[in-house]
Amino acid sequence: MTKQNSDAHATSSMAVATDESLATTPELAVASRRIGRRRLIVRRFLRNRLALVGSCGILVLVLVAIIGPFFLPWAYDAVDSRAFLAPPSASHWLGTTQVGRDVLAMTVHGMSRSLIIGFLVAIMQTAISCAMGATAAYFGKWTERTIMWVIDLFQIIPSFLVIAVLMKGHSNPSNSWILMALLLAAWGWMMTARVVRSLTLSLKQREYILAARYMGLSPVKIIIRHILPNISSLLIVDLTLGVGYAILAETGLSFLGFGIMAPDTSLGTIISEGSRLASSYPWIFATPAIILVFLVMCVNAIGDGLRDALDPNSQSGGRA
Repeated sequence: MTKQNSDAHATSSMAVATDESLATTPELAVASRRIGRRRLIVRRFLRNRLALVGSCGILVLVLVAIIGPFFLPWAYDAVDSRAFLAPPSASHWLGTTQVGRDVLAMTVHGMSRSLIIGFLVAIMQTAISCAMGATAAYFGKWTERTIMWVIDLFQIIPSFLVIAVLMKGHSNPSNSWILMALLLAAWGWMMTARVVRSLTLSLKQREYILAARYMGLSPVKIIIRHILPNISSLLIVDLTLGVGYAILAETGLSFLGFGIMAPDTSLGTIISEGSRLASSYPWIFATPAIILVFLVMCVNAIGDGLRDALDPNSQSGGRA
């Protein structure tokens, strides 16, 4: 009897030790913790090295655009009458233009203008698409028909011609960038609005939407509190990629002479000015062109990283 009791005690001790070792296994301990959605998204985003590089690149460009003009020896609109088309030197690190303006100062100022336009356009067009698409799907009937008619009308109007005519007719150069941002946002929201409408149609009959409606919540509160948060993944990615779209659109229009007016400048205007002299005076064209490519690549990398982090089926973010 004594031997049997000792064997049973040893067996139970081994079982307890096994359970304790399993409970203290790092994988099981991590798996037992509950990870919130926000923490999971951040973790998946941080594992994307390309997205991290893009984030660091955008942060550096924004800091340079904000604090750079305070440390530069020349203002973007200052003219050096002793240096016309001067190559890079100690006084002008990236050379000067044909009118004697410092290329580095112009590039920093132009980058800040392009970034401001990009972020403004992305925010405005995402807000418009949310309002139009969600309103059309939630109310339906004549409201939906009217909004869809407006979307179809904006899609068939040649946006490039309208923006070019309005920018050419604008007579105040100091706020031409504001008009540019408004026009780009006015013709950049239609496709996202259609997607928001489709997603809202699939959500508005869910139980929690019906419960909120029976509780007496207004349609605006239901859309803002319950519908839009459930499609926030799409909106965040669209907002991020919209920055790159707006910067490229502004650059293209400015390159063709329909963008920001002198003496104000953007990356597009500098590239347009330097393209005519790219073979003989490459420093005017090269620097803003390289910054533009790097800026758009960083924005697209962030957008891809957010898309993979927000998509639970994506494998690029690694395991949770």
